[in-house]
Amino acid sequence: MEIQGCREDRTSSLMVDFVKDCGGIAIIDGGLATELEANGADLNDPLWSAKCLFNSPHLIQKVHLDYLEAGANILITSSYQATIQGFESRGFSKDQSEGLLRKSVEVACEARRIFQEKHVKASKTPHQVLIAASIGSYGAYLADGSEYSGDYGEAIDLEALKDFHRERFLILADSGADLIAFETIPNKLECQAYAELLKENDIKIPAWFAFNSKDGVHVVSGDSFVECISIAESCKQVVAVGINCTPPRFIHGLLMTIRKVTTKPILIYPNSDETYDPDVKEWVESTGVSDDDFVSYVTKWHEAGASLIGGCCRTTPNTIRAIYKAFN
Repeated sequence: MEIQGCREDRTSSLMVDFVKDCGGIAIIDGGLATELEANGADLNDPLWSAKCLFNSPHLIQKVHLDYLEAGANILITSSYQATIQGFESRGFSKDQSEGLLRKSVEVACEARRIFQEKHVKASKTPHQVLIAASIGSYGAYLADGSEYSGDYGEAIDLEALKDFHRERFLILADSGADLIAFETIPNKLECQAYAELLKENDIKIPAWFAFNSKDGVHVVSGDSFVECISIAESCKQVVAVGINCTPPRFIHGLLMTIRKVTTKPILIYPNSDETYDPDVKEWVESTGVSDDDFVSYVTKWHEAGASLIGGCCRTTPNTIRAIYKAFN
């Protein structure tokens, strides 16, 4: 399958075909926010990495390119914490807010174009690249730590979550991305909201569902991991399911659970096993997992059935490069 533009294939077989063409393992990129900070961005803001969409999009493009050069096959856009509501609270108009959402995909697509042209000019064949438009949870918009607990209170029900996500989803689905990445899903209710949004709209864009866990058994809200995966499994537009932003030590057990419930490709992109304190908005000091240790995990995850592997918070292009070397 040749991937040149941003919307070459939207069928249900997208991810199966893509992984096959990548040699049986597709590599997802790594952490975005910490790399933006490493390149000089100040992300002490409720919009987090989405802040760079209006004040330093060149830094986002640079980080995307760093991951592509490291061997990533899938770029996740900078829209995780980008919402119309969040941009409007900063004084942007509705049209400007929608434009910033589209810009997150445009920047990633441009990075892919630059990467591919560079390799073609050097008489090299660039590896396959997909663009995944990120949609973070309602808790990510709140920026109060509830994305790590899944506790939104009684005021938020299924319809309210669908209403919150609908417009952003429709804009990103029509932005030129290859698929939607619903990331760091913290509870069953939001999982159900995403599934219903996919089913009720005519836009046939594929999606993946990635959940996070802090005990290796449940999603962070305490809801059943199996029930959440089952919701994703029942949705035809979901082309891959798995885990992100979860400590590596929990991944193998969760992977074994996923295999019992789904027939879809399984994706794994954990964090570096460090802890984020949402109250002070800082990472708690920790040794984390070295790139060598991370790679020792990923080879076992691939053997156990994961076919899309990358990194989340605090992983770097060096992490992705190590994964690429392990599989190539």
